[in-house]
Amino acid sequence: MALYQPEPVEISTRMRPGDWTDATLTALVASYRARILAMGASASEVVEEIEKNDDGSVEVNVSWIKPDLAEDAGFTENADNREGRQP
Repeated sequence: MALYQPEPVEISTRMRPGDWTDATLTALVASYRARILAMGASASEVVEEIEKNDDGSVEVNVSWIKPDLAEDAGFTENADNREGRQP
């Protein structure tokens, strides 16, 4: 198991006008969400942001917002501890 990394994980893209529909946008966001959940995020830690711009383009951002204080969750940066948890 990898060491706990407190930085957020983000999958994002921008699409030009005409390169997306509501159906493809929904599918894209669902695939990004599934990828982040597969990395170990809980559903409550996944944040989706979709911004449809006036020019017809869209910006998609799906993030895993991890707890600010890794120690509170029982994790450590100790390289000798392969499980990533405090002894």
